[in-house]
Amino acid sequence: MGATASLLGWLGFVFILFGMIGVVLQVFSGGLFWSRDQLWVWGNLVLGLVLLGVGLAGNLEGLRERLRSGEARRAGKYGTSAVLSALLGVVLLGLLAFLAERYHTRFDWTESGTHSLSGQTLKVLEGLERDVQVTAFYTAVSAIRARDVLDRYSYASERFQVTFADPQAQPGLVRRLGVSEESLSGGVVHIQIGDESVEVKDLEEQALTNALVKLTRLERKKVYFLEGHNERPPEGEGSDAAEGLAFAAKALENENYVWEKLFVAARGEVPEDADVVIVAGPTRPLHPAERAALTRYLERGGSLMVLIDPRANTNLGEDLATWGVRLGDDVVVDRFQGLFGRPVSPFAAEYTPHPITEGLREATLFHVARSVEAGPEAEAAFTTLVRTSEQSWAERDLELFFADGRAELDERDLAGPVPLAVAGTVALDGAVPQAPGEAGEGETPEVSTAPEARLVVFGDSDFVTNGLIEQFRNRDLFVNSVNWLLGDVEAISIRPQPARASRLALSGDQFLQLRVLSLFVLPQAIAILGVIAWWWRRRAPGR
Repeated sequence: MGATASLLGWLGFVFILFGMIGVVLQVFSGGLFWSRDQLWVWGNLVLGLVLLGVGLAGNLEGLRERLRSGEARRAGKYGTSAVLSALLGVVLLGLLAFLAERYHTRFDWTESGTHSLSGQTLKVLEGLERDVQVTAFYTAVSAIRARDVLDRYSYASERFQVTFADPQAQPGLVRRLGVSEESLSGGVVHIQIGDESVEVKDLEEQALTNALVKLTRLERKKVYFLEGHNERPPEGEGSDAAEGLAFAAKALENENYVWEKLFVAARGEVPEDADVVIVAGPTRPLHPAERAALTRYLERGGSLMVLIDPRANTNLGEDLATWGVRLGDDVVVDRFQGLFGRPVSPFAAEYTPHPITEGLREATLFHVARSVEAGPEAEAAFTTLVRTSEQSWAERDLELFFADGRAELDERDLAGPVPLAVAGTVALDGAVPQAPGEAGEGETPEVSTAPEARLVVFGDSDFVTNGLIEQFRNRDLFVNSVNWLLGDVEAISIRPQPARASRLALSGDQFLQLRVLSLFVLPQAIAILGVIAWWWRRRAPGR
């Protein structure tokens, strides 16, 4: 009976230990485990006390003998030492927990920075001038992932104040914030700054940061996409295809910009509210009146982005040459750093210091691009934004290239690195001398100088299409260029990329089952088997 009683006593100790662990988890989880695990916890405690009582009752004689012998004193000595060591360990763990609570430090050792906020998000958080009240409506189980995401924001800025609320337990708060019942399905994040608020269903950094941008950037600037010359469409027929610009237009909306299509031939002039005009991939010539309207727009200090592919049937190259930018009559070839070995889809990662390229480290991807560089007389006014690799070149024998698909570097070609885009300012000749009679006696007639226009030119329009804009850093290069043209230099940043890693989607019940197995069933089963194995070995002959 003594051996069996010893086994029962140790098993009782194991059940009591895991029952206490369950109680601790309930306390520190804010009651998350209490309702579902109550039977498990109390069952362990009761069964453990019963087994421990049976073990002690069946082994009373053995305990008395040990207390009379020197073994009890030795056990007391070593037991006291073990208890003191355990207490010291608990104290050290408590001190570490206190320091961790008092001084917050986060580490992200993932290669792609999966658990870190992007540059754009950090910029937005650093620029907050008012507190952001964030209410996350999630059930207790669903709040686990939401807490992981939102804690990154609140850790980065004290102004980002997060409150979690169970919509079923706090219906009054739901009504006060005006959250609809449809939005509550699956959880929703309500973000409010002052009297303005938005709701975010997609619990991703990109969606949360876009919501902050819309609440903090109150001025809505306007971008026009030129049309009428077979440009790539931002809306309508073909806009959702791989060659369309629907994603590019959406990226501008995420920056809280307003965009619209512009048919200059019908309007006669570029509208006064145009902050930026984008000419994306024209393949037909512009009417002389349209070219004149764009020139007048720049003369009054406008901002223009031009994306022109090789061999495009457009006459904008003549205007660009007048403004100081030369388009190469060529195609960029890179047999060493092309997408999956395709030489006409080169990667470009050599960035020149400029506000547009600030923070860009990863490559951008182009497809069938031409060289773009500043003219000799305008080199001081323009900066080359990005170049291809040294192994690339700009092939100028286009007849052979497009007819036979052959390209070889020779003395006629432009050796790499090849410039693909430039950005700069240009003061057009819009100065109007003052009439002689308007100047005072003895004064030199003044000249009213035209404001400087901003110009960004790319030798490719494919990199902003739906098929490529989300690849690598294409979207950042495009949106940063628009930011710079608009004068929103503080908005230039590295934006959050959509998550590429796959996730395991679990229902609430599946999550609870997994938690019970990992926290209780498996560890307790291992402990019970360990006790039985120890007891069995002690009873083996010769032990």
